[in-house]
Amino acid sequence: MIPTRTVMELYERAVGDVYGYLVRRCPNAAIAEDLTAETFLAAARAAHLGTELSVPWLIGTARHKLVDHWRREGRQRAALEELYESSPEPVDPGDPVDVLHVHEVLARLTPHHRAALTLRYLDGLPVDQVATLLERSVHATESLLVRAKAAYRAVAAPGGDDR
Repeated sequence: MIPTRTVMELYERAVGDVYGYLVRRCPNAAIAEDLTAETFLAAARAAHLGTELSVPWLIGTARHKLVDHWRREGRQRAALEELYESSPEPVDPGDPVDVLHVHEVLARLTPHHRAALTLRYLDGLPVDQVATLLERSVHATESLLVRAKAAYRAVAAPGGDDR
């Protein structure tokens, strides 16, 4: 196990390198900061297990954190597109998803509908896991998702009602 002091010294010495690596590859500084923090949390865990830490190890870990971020972002974008395309207005396939619109519509739904849609489409969970998290049967969750998508479409329509 590497002493905490050694991890802190490595942090002080390498945080600029890790952040610099990430900030050039991220769309904004906030994401780079989050990924830098995740990298050093991974380093603290690895040090506790006795892993020999170095700047190249940190950069490699940062690279993995960045790839994980891109994967999550891709899954979320696909889920947002699926919800966006269920909107009652025609969607031009060439237009980017209006992420703010999707989040605004979700915010206007009831908590049950919002939770079901968020777990299923934004978090990408299968229906059985959504059912477990919502403490419902799979059949009841499937029905809830159908109602939630209908409510989403109603709220997303021009002059849409709150449900």
